[in-house]
Amino acid sequence: MPISAQAQSVRVPSAQVWYVELQGDGAAGQLLAVLEELPSQPGFLGAELLTSPAQPALALIASRWAAALPALALPAGAKAWSFVVVATR
Repeated sequence: MPISAQAQSVRVPSAQVWYVELQGDGAAGQLLAVLEELPSQPGFLGAELLTSPAQPALALIASRWAAALPALALPAGAKAWSFVVVATR
């Protein structure tokens, strides 16, 4: 079944997703401090601090941004990746 022209022209918002990962004892606590700084940054849309019972020493922040990513200091050993949102549902 062909997709209608209207469905094909769905506008994708200009947004970015920023992931910050930290492993080790106290990782969730250290990233909680970062998470608490995010709402005061320009373009902040929302964020979650994630942990997994299967990997108790791993913590991750998943955040969404409508502007440039913030220039925040991250805890030692943290890894960060940014992605551009290309489609949403």
